Amino acid sequence: MFNPNYYLLVTAFFVFLSVMTSAVYFKLAWAWFALSFFAVSLAYLLNKPTIFRKRSNGTVPIYIRWVFMPFLWSTQLYNSWARSTDTVPALQKIDEGLYLARRLFPSDIHDIKNENISAVLDVTAEFSSMNWIAFQADIDYLNIPILDHSVPSDTQIQRALNWIHTHRKTGRSVVVHCALGRGRSVFMMAAYLLSQNPTSSPAEVMNKVRAIRQTARLNKRQFKHLTQALDDKRLVVRNTAWLIANPVSGRRQWEEDQETILRYLSAYFDITVKTTTPKINGTVLAKEAVETSPDMVIACGGDGTITEVAAALVGTHIKLGIIPFGTANALSHVLCGTLSKVASLETMCLNLIDGCEQRIDTATCNGELMLLLTGVGFEQQMIEKADRSKKNTSGQLAYLQGLWEAIGQNEVHEFTVQLNDDEPFTIKTPSLTIANAAPITTLLAQGKGVPNIMDGKLDLTWLDPERMQILNLAELALLGMGDRNEDSDTPEGNNGVFHRTAQRVTVDISQVGHYVVDGEERQADKLEVVVKPQSLSVVVPESALG
Repeated sequence: MFNPNYYLLVTAFFVFLSVMTSAVYFKLAWAWFALSFFAVSLAYLLNKPTIFRKRSNGTVPIYIRWVFMPFLWSTQLYNSWARSTDTVPALQKIDEGLYLARRLFPSDIHDIKNENISAVLDVTAEFSSMNWIAFQADIDYLNIPILDHSVPSDTQIQRALNWIHTHRKTGRSVVVHCALGRGRSVFMMAAYLLSQNPTSSPAEVMNKVRAIRQTARLNKRQFKHLTQALDDKRLVVRNTAWLIANPVSGRRQWEEDQETILRYLSAYFDITVKTTTPKINGTVLAKEAVETSPDMVIACGGDGTITEVAAALVGTHIKLGIIPFGTANALSHVLCGTLSKVASLETMCLNLIDGCEQRIDTATCNGELMLLLTGVGFEQQMIEKADRSKKNTSGQLAYLQGLWEAIGQNEVHEFTVQLNDDEPFTIKTPSLTIANAAPITTLLAQGKGVPNIMDGKLDLTWLDPERMQILNLAELALLGMGDRNEDSDTPEGNNGVFHRTAQRVTVDISQVGHYVVDGEERQADKLEVVVKPQSLSVVVPESALG
């Protein structure tokens, strides 16, 4: 069985030659070979096929090709010998519209056209793909990089299953290939066949494949992984999705980017597209989606649109995907990190295609869904002052301007607060927030660092009215950047900032009479906020999982 330590032995051999050789040119050549095989060793030891930096269009950067050239030379020599002695054709039909192949070359174009193949799934990590455009072939190409002799990740399997199935549903034939059409490609083909015939066993599927392609085989690790994935019900196509877009979010960004979004997503999902109107909001459309039981509902818009869509998904196992088009995009920031603020449209779509499912807390505020926070005082005044015209003109700066105006007024209010079933207490403050989640940029909720959206608790933060509010904001900024101490939960102020946690919070706000929840203005004399732990499934990038 293949062992990545073989490459380390080869590395050691070339290091030895480099040390023992006196000629400078030969010494550099052996060092180059040693570097190449050492880099390959790292790829296998760390299971990182991305070390080869193969792009989505199948090309490998020239500097990477130079680093790996000695390895590629030796691999290409072996593959050339293997192809010359191969007893099976380069390309073979395994099932209706499904083909297995070794690495494709220009000489294979004729066979591809004869078989009406219009989609190529390349599962090699080390080799550049053909330039299909140059050969004027109407081919939809996808690369899922997998190391030779290795197993794909669950994310890679799901991506392949969705992609193949989407093409087959539209009548397009698909070829799956690796270097020799014997291992990695066979794994993906078997996985798809099992997804369509879950009562079959891996052994039965492999017998079917081997009856056609005698050189097809899986090593023990690959076969065990395939069997386990079937037993765990992970070989299931999950590609039905609804996309609910707010056409006015982000200065009507949907109109500009609709075509691009659908081009990325339609290769992986069977998509139903709906847009909100002044009379039909995201909740109404999401409830319609829930009745069809899709695998995912994608909310395309600002935090308000996302909350509307999520309201229909709470308590279900339907995943919420997010394409942030709003001004603040606070929930996307919480779930995907700071880089989500500058992520490209391609990255947003790939996050939905390759993302992982995560269960998060939600809450209700006076019976209304709350994903982020509710606030009175500064938070509420800031939202009121940052109206639509200011947001269209200044973006997020509109919120900062609104907050600055609220601080200048510094209106102090008296609130009666009850946490869970404890005795009520009274506070005087210009700002009170109750947060289920908030990004670090939402300063007013950082009473003990960034609130945790998966801890089953609400975070209360209020400010000392006697202290300069600029100093309080500076303190909040420092708390937001520091480590969160989950064990400490006292009402004492931290230099003017007070913090508590609870599962249920009741606040008498009759002195104010209005508040904001997730950026939307509301009126009431009382707040009743209740957390609902682990009640919503969301799609997040694998890198964002804690």
